[in-house]
Amino acid sequence: MKTTVEISDNLLEEAKRLAAREGSTVKALIEQGLRQVISAKKKPGSFRLRKATFKGQGLQPGVSTATWEQIRDLAYEGHGG
Repeated sequence: MKTTVEISDNLLEEAKRLAAREGSTVKALIEQGLRQVISAKKKPGSFRLRKATFKGQGLQPGVSTATWEQIRDLAYEGHGG
């Protein structure tokens, strides 16, 4: 798609020199820059996991020394797991 973008003369000249050095085009540099900015804005980082704690005294007696497999078996007990 064709579009018109206004950028400073100095920035355009620098982009042309860089493109020439890399055997690329200003168009490719602009696309690369836009992709990087868009990707950076999409990256997770602003996501915060909500605090999901439960009231109580921790694990039930007899479970505090159980292995993960034993705890998992207890969690699925009676549920077809």
